[in-house]
Amino acid sequence: MDYIIYFAITIGILVFIHEFGHFAAAKLSGMRAEVFAIGFGKRLFGWNRKTGFSFGELPKDFDGEGNTDYRLCLLPLGGYVKITGMVDESLDTNNLASEPQPYEFRAKPLWAKVFVITAGVLMNLLLAWFIFWGGNYFQGKPSTKTTTIGFVEENSKADSLGFKQGDKIISVNRNKVDNWEELRTEIFINTLGEDLTLKIERDNSIIELNIPRKNIPEDETKGLFLIPEGVRPAIGEVMKDSPAEKAGFKANDIFLSVNDKPVFIPKDVSEIISSNKEKNIDITVLRDKDTVLISVTPDAEGKIGVALSASFTGEVEYITYGFFESFYYGWLDIVRMTNLTFNMLGKVFSGNVEFKKAFGGPIKIAQFAAKSADSGFSSFLYFLALLSLSLAILNIMPFPVLDGGHLVMILIEGIIKREIPIKIKLGIQKVGMALLLLLMAFILYNDILSLKLW
Repeated sequence: MDYIIYFAITIGILVFIHEFGHFAAAKLSGMRAEVFAIGFGKRLFGWNRKTGFSFGELPKDFDGEGNTDYRLCLLPLGGYVKITGMVDESLDTNNLASEPQPYEFRAKPLWAKVFVITAGVLMNLLLAWFIFWGGNYFQGKPSTKTTTIGFVEENSKADSLGFKQGDKIISVNRNKVDNWEELRTEIFINTLGEDLTLKIERDNSIIELNIPRKNIPEDETKGLFLIPEGVRPAIGEVMKDSPAEKAGFKANDIFLSVNDKPVFIPKDVSEIISSNKEKNIDITVLRDKDTVLISVTPDAEGKIGVALSASFTGEVEYITYGFFESFYYGWLDIVRMTNLTFNMLGKVFSGNVEFKKAFGGPIKIAQFAAKSADSGFSSFLYFLALLSLSLAILNIMPFPVLDGGHLVMILIEGIIKREIPIKIKLGIQKVGMALLLLLMAFILYNDILSLKLW
C-alpha cells in the first residue's frame, strides 16, 4: 500500500505540474482547452462550468462551449490537456474539417504553438530547479569529510577486490574525490558501465587498484560496499521491558565494542550477542560525548531487545548558499544531472550499460518513491526533482506523441509555411503511440522481473 500511495502522490504531482504548463500556456495564448485530465482512458468523474460535477463519461456530442472539463480518468499513468484544433494522442479530428477558428491551436502563430507545446517541459524544469534551490538554501549539501575506509569485512565484496581497512581513496578514474559523497557518486553513477582505476594511499605509499565493472555492486541495497571511517553500529530503538532497557541502554547509543572486541557494523553486534545466549556480556557505547560500559544478559533467543542501525560519528559539513546563490547552484544541479542522463543514454546505446539498469517504470518509481519518503521529506522532494527533470528530458525528445515530436512537426510547418496533411499527422501519431506502448510494456516487464519476492 505504501508503494501505491507514494506512486499516486509522485505521479499526480508531476503530471499536474506538466499538464498545467500546457493548460496555462494555451489560455495565455487565447486557445481553448477542452479537457484537463489526470490519467488516461475512461472518465471517472470531473467538473466543468456547463454541467457542474458529474460521474462517468460525458455525452459524445458534448460541447463545452469553451469551458474546460477537469477530470480524473481510470489509468493513473499520466495525463493530458486536449487543446482545440490540435492533433494529439487523442487522435480527435472533429474540428479539423472546418475553417480554423481564432481560438484553435492551428490558427495561432508559430511562437504561440512552440510556447504551448514546450510549456509542460518548462514547468517540470522549474519544479526541479525550485526543489534544488530549496535544498541548497534551507538544508545545504552534506559533505562527509573522509574518503578513508573504516572497515573491510572478511570475505566481503570489498575484501575480495583488494580493499584494506585504512585505505584512503584519492581518485576514481583520475577524478579527485574529497569527501564520501563524491566518492560514491564517482563509483556508482558517473562511471557506470566503465571499469574502475582507484588511486589509494596505503601505508604511506600510493597504489592503484584496477576493478572490472562487473565486480562492482549495482547499488548498496544489499549491504554496504565500502564503509567510511567513523561508521559504527547504533541503537535506533530500545524495546520496552527488554534486557537492554533494564540494563540502561538508550536510543542513539553507539556501539564501540562488545566483550572487548571492536565492532564496526550492525552484523558484528548481532553475531556476538546471539552467540552468548543467557551469558553476561560487557558492551561499551558512546553516549553523546561520554563512553559508557554496560553489562547485559541476552535472552534465550540471543537477543537484548534493540533495533540496530549504522551511524556516522565523523565530521559532516553542510554547505549552504545564499538566497540568490542557491538559484545558481540549483541550475548547476540541473545541468549536471542532464549531462549525466545523456551520458547514461549513450552508454545504453553503446551496450556498456544494460537497458533495465538505466530505465524504470511504474513499479520502480513506486519503490523509490516509498524508500525516499521513508528517509524523510527532503529525500522525497529530491527524488521528485530528479523524476521531474527526467520527465522533462524524456518529453522533449523528438519522438512522435511526446512534446518533442509535436515540436518537430510545428517547426517543419513553420519552415514550409503550410500545415502537414492531417492523414500524415495521424499516421505519425499512431505509429508513435504503438512504439511508445511497446516500450512501456517492455519497461514494465523488466520492472516485474526485478521484483524481489521474500
